[in-house]
Amino acid sequence: EKMNSAMSEEPDALSVVNQLRDLAADPLNRRAIVQDQGCLPGLILFLDHPNPQVVHSALLALRYLAECRVNREKMKSELGMMLSLQNVIQKTTTPGETKLLASEVYDILQSSNMSDTDSVNEMNYRRRKAQFFLGSTNKRAKTVVLHIDGLDDSSRRNLCEEALLKIKGVISFTFQMAVQRCVVRIRSDLKAEALATAIASTKVMKAQQVVKSESGEEMLVPFQDTPVEVEQNTDLPEYLPEDESPTKEQDKAVSRVGSHPEGAASWLSTAANFLSRSFYW
Repeated sequence: EKMNSAMSEEPDALSVVNQLRDLAADPLNRRAIVQDQGCLPGLILFLDHPNPQVVHSALLALRYLAECRVNREKMKSELGMMLSLQNVIQKTTTPGETKLLASEVYDILQSSNMSDTDSVNEMNYRRRKAQFFLGSTNKRAKTVVLHIDGLDDSSRRNLCEEALLKIKGVISFTFQMAVQRCVVRIRSDLKAEALATAIASTKVMKAQQVVKSESGEEMLVPFQDTPVEVEQNTDLPEYLPEDESPTKEQDKAVSRVGSHPEGAASWLSTAANFLSRSFYW
């Protein structure tokens, strides 16, 4: 009987998080979801769910909610939010696309108190990064975690990004600015030292590799000071021009798009009730 209830519980979690995701897709619902007492804490707990589909769907919901600028400060300060996002990013079993999504939500919330100009730059950067991640499912690849001394603001990150984009064999990368790290996915025949050489070429940053010891503790391993020849990547992806930005008319869309308020309220009530029955906080 316990096994049956456990099996029937899984689809419930997925269906509820999918309901929340679909609700959050509508700009008119985003503020109400974040203001609700149960929905945001529930989505945070879903980030630690054993079913990867539940985690991905919860991240999509959070990504939609973060589109509403007014929500960002509350989301960022919600207990466990930033830590749970970091856990998803750092967990070795997390699929590449899910890591990218978690990293994007983390970056948006982390930059919530930036000026408008910085926020626009942030969105442009994320759009370029998302384009670059299209090849991230390559199986003949390995992941290298770098700790980068000097990676402490958006201009340094842009320098680092440009250096990595030029290396032939780099598939994708994700920045974790809070801990000065960059998780780089590279072709298996590319040496990690090439990444260090490229980052050192910025003159203001230096990379060390993050590895785990047998006991599971993280260690920083410096690279050799001898520069490695880096093969240049001449086939960079085309990026979306500014006037085709998918987020461009976001504020205006709120006045035109929306589901029926009664339907949204009942969906939200169902989701909140499920969350309050299923979790304790």
